[in-house]
Amino acid sequence: MSFGEPEGYDALARPRPLGGRLRPRLGAVAACLVLGLGLIGGAVTGSWLAGEPGADQSRSSFETAGGIWHSVPVDELFPPSVEGRGAGPGGSDRTWTRVAVAPDSGCQGAFDPLLREALAPVGCERLLRATYTDATQSFVTTVGLMFTKADAPAMRALAQRFDGEKLALRTDLMPRPYAAKDTAAARFGDPQRASWTVSVLTDAPVVVYSVSGWADGRSVDTPQPAEEAMRSGATTPPAQAGLGNEAKGLADRVERALRKDVSAGPEASS
Repeated sequence: MSFGEPEGYDALARPRPLGGRLRPRLGAVAACLVLGLGLIGGAVTGSWLAGEPGADQSRSSFETAGGIWHSVPVDELFPPSVEGRGAGPGGSDRTWTRVAVAPDSGCQGAFDPLLREALAPVGCERLLRATYTDATQSFVTTVGLMFTKADAPAMRALAQRFDGEKLALRTDLMPRPYAAKDTAAARFGDPQRASWTVSVLTDAPVVVYSVSGWADGRSVDTPQPAEEAMRSGATTPPAQAGLGNEAKGLADRVERALRKDVSAGPEASS
């Protein structure tokens, strides 16, 4: 087999006519281009017809999550009893019992002023809250779901800000507890806040938070974010009592329940 001499571009090279062998090559290239476009178009059309996951499905899940607050029973969002296997200090199991559910409302009065300001860019559509106690009724924890008015890009921007500026670790950005008369949380006010967590979701227009404290009404001089209170070797009173685990463990499980409801779709709650 032999190869033809390459076309040169120096003074000795002679230009090849536009016809001859070049024209068939152009025809072959054009045919391949048309065939390739046809295959790509067919693949895209096939994915639409097959209903493969994509941007539309993600957008649908995001929108579904935004309407969960008025379509899912409160017992699904905040179960009467929550099991937290491995959620306690040292991997111990926890059990939380719901003692109060706040009426669904706006966010007025639910956050300290600076936290309210930090959350303002996404707006507050609805706020759902419930307060739980541990099995010994030594601790109380309020967990909240703030449904926002924001779209996905706005939620991502807020999550990036919280992460980049470490806003969830600031003691002046703590959420407030929900206390209810004649319950174990009756004395759970702002001075009793010991540990907390705030999570800005990016796949749903929701901010999940929780705040924990002692049930006996003792005040806390130095609250500590759950992330720090759960670190090995932490010696603060909230850390030693496991109140970081209380806040983080309960918030995580309420968030899981929310995601489960979103995955089930609107028909699951009808």
